[in-house]
Amino acid sequence: MSGLRCISAIGLLCLTCVGLAAQGPGARSPASQRPTPSASPQAYSPEQVEAGRTRFAAQCGFCHGRDTAGGESGPDLTRSELVGSDVRGDKLIPMIRTGRQEKGMPPFTLPDADMNAIVAFIHDQRALAASAEGNRRSVAAADVATGNADAGRRYFDANCARCHSAEGDLKGLGSRAQGLQLMQRMLNPGGGGPRGGARAAPRVTVTLRSGQAVTGGLAYRDEFTIALTDENGWRRSWPADQVTFTVEDKLQAHAEQLAKYTDKDMHDVLAYLQALK
Repeated sequence: MSGLRCISAIGLLCLTCVGLAAQGPGARSPASQRPTPSASPQAYSPEQVEAGRTRFAAQCGFCHGRDTAGGESGPDLTRSELVGSDVRGDKLIPMIRTGRQEKGMPPFTLPDADMNAIVAFIHDQRALAASAEGNRRSVAAADVATGNADAGRRYFDANCARCHSAEGDLKGLGSRAQGLQLMQRMLNPGGGGPRGGARAAPRVTVTLRSGQAVTGGLAYRDEFTIALTDENGWRRSWPADQVTFTVEDKLQAHAEQLAKYTDKDMHDVLAYLQALK
């Protein structure tokens, strides 16, 4: 990709691979869709922004894209009204800590320094987006067809074969999806869209001191409380230090892998998956 970062977003909203995919070459964003400056412009140190970039990619990039520009399952934060009204984390941090389960966003428990760094990065990206021209071109097949299938197979065998198989669940995948669509599914298999609903909440099993085990969808988790929605739809919570619990998130490995991909790795794996006919 000529040195440009392509792995900037689930849904691939980056300058190189997507830009504004719905618009033609050279089209500009309508003024109503452009990010507007925050109500309270905020400046952060380059060190804090860079720290936030790394933390955001690891914790949030799976849904919101590495550059906060959004994806299939997470909105574009550069155009978010919540971000626009946020003042140094007064709205963002509580929302990140509690999550938005109805929209598929789990709660995150992070140290204050990490939270503040993430807020700094989000505001910095919003400011950059607001000052950009908004001139992005549409996707061409050649934009994503740059990988080496043999290298992709080696990467797949080393990092993905524990859960997936070219002769099993992925057999014939290249006949069902290609290009950008396949890349989106590769990076965000739990994303929304016509081929799948919103990412399901992770499953959690809470074991009480009596030995009783309760299983359901994770509703909330921090250092003090663990909460779930049980099989009957009831929300139940316990002090975290009075129970034991295990959380099973089948897509966590994809979220962790996203932070490890290089551009070359991503395009190589895509080339390999496209060859699975």
